[in-house]
Amino acid sequence: MPIASGAHPAIEAIWRIESARLIAGLARIVGDIGTAEELAQDALVAALEQWPTSGVPERPGGWLMATARHRATDLIRRRKTLERKYEELGREVEREQDSTDLDTTLDEDVGDDLLGLIFMACHPVLSKDARVALTLRVLGGLTTEEIARGFLVPVSSIAQRIVRAKRTLAEAHVRFEVPGGAERVARLASVLEVIYLIFNEGYSATAGEDWVRPALCEDALRLGRILAELTPTEPEVHGLVALMEIHASRLHARVGPSGEPVLLLDQDRTRWDRLLIRRGLAALERAERLGGAMGPYALQAAIAACHARATTAAETDWPRIVALYDAVAELAPSPVVEL
Repeated sequence: MPIASGAHPAIEAIWRIESARLIAGLARIVGDIGTAEELAQDALVAALEQWPTSGVPERPGGWLMATARHRATDLIRRRKTLERKYEELGREVEREQDSTDLDTTLDEDVGDDLLGLIFMACHPVLSKDARVALTLRVLGGLTTEEIARGFLVPVSSIAQRIVRAKRTLAEAHVRFEVPGGAERVARLASVLEVIYLIFNEGYSATAGEDWVRPALCEDALRLGRILAELTPTEPEVHGLVALMEIHASRLHARVGPSGEPVLLLDQDRTRWDRLLIRRGLAALERAERLGGAMGPYALQAAIAACHARATTAAETDWPRIVALYDAVAELAPSPVVEL
């Protein structure tokens, strides 16, 4: 969602932190991502108008949510003559508003709200491109221009994807919820796919002159870390985070002085980011500790870990890597893996 040009740096920083949680809480109330984003935008405009003179509130996230809820109440009141549902929603919002202090933080169940927003933005009813764009917009806090710049496509194309995605979700009556059971497994796979698509576009760019685009990798890592906090018992989530952390550790070594790609075995391993490697190995350990059969992301992370643990290419545990690739091939057969 765009920030006004020249806005106070503090407001922009707060928006980056709070926007996803704000939209998530509003989407739970109104049941529609598009409306939730508009309400959040209204709250941001109010902040841009008031905070430069009144100062930033002690709890800015609570202020933004309270302001947005006021707007939601007004919106629902205007629409309640059209549909009984809006009257019921209006009463719910009013009850929550009456019990919420302007300086309180966001809802205590913000975790469930964020998770619901993640599942909604990554719903399989949307195309992959639409899921990626909508996720970066409402969860990543990126502007349409930033998303377009990251993927090297026209701003108008990204804007159209986001608009179509919101319309598709509304027309399909996709509910704001955290799915359970078998549906949760399938929907989680869609979420992981979206995050990994974003990361891969940064790690191995498919367009443009640059081989890597680190900003997209950082966006994917941030989304993955959030998801891991919200779903601590899902091994594949930790597996994906581990895979991205370890791969991201090599970003600076993947490109030579003239911008040419450098193959893994030829990379200067002293340029690998040891902090990211430690984070990746810790995430992989969490995935393994949860037990059960390892999924494709955890298996690929284990392969990446073999390379990360080797101080030189000669020390690489190739028998272990071959065994892991065999396991990946069983789960997701691919000519590339078999090679």
